Amino acid sequence: MVIQEIFGVNTVMRGITDSLAAEGYVALCPDLFWRQEPGVQLTDQTEDEWARAFDLFNGFDLDKGIDDLRATIKTFRGLEECTGKIATVGFCLGGRLAFLTATRTGADASVSYYGVKLDELKDETVNCPCLLHVATEDEFVPKEKQTEVHAALHGNPKVEIYYYEGQKHAFARAGGNHFDQDPADLARERTLQFFKTYLI
Repeated sequence: MVIQEIFGVNTVMRGITDSLAAEGYVALCPDLFWRQEPGVQLTDQTEDEWARAFDLFNGFDLDKGIDDLRATIKTFRGLEECTGKIATVGFCLGGRLAFLTATRTGADASVSYYGVKLDELKDETVNCPCLLHVATEDEFVPKEKQTEVHAALHGNPKVEIYYYEGQKHAFARAGGNHFDQDPADLARERTLQFFKTYLI
């Protein structure tokens, strides 16, 4: 289950979902902004779109979002094509939610790319294998917050953390201002290996 950024289920999220399907997984990306505005498809290319994206982020009900993810996981498990094992992978807001699927849902594994506000969640109990991709120069996650999360989760046998030195937020967003092919490819390889370990 791919969990969207603040830009909705846009071309980037659809591409990630398609790429995971191409690897042989059943993949979907639920619309988590449906209560605010169904069908949001923004880009990171204009100031107006950024402003709208932050409005949606600030108005997002985290608890209801988790309820939606739980419902999606339940539905996902019932699909004939699904083995019953469910992993989540999320980016930005979705990275925060992916971490929460590891603490508050029955997901079997989760991957968080540059999740925001994880410092507010660091004391939650991680219940399944969880992989974090952290951009060291993330402008939305100050270094002191990164340190808090590291201190809380380092050594937890269920958590793997990879740091991408010099990378900014959304280094894996294809076409984005901070996209960097090599670390994006490395993070993808690590993600796919993680899925092979815990889903197959």
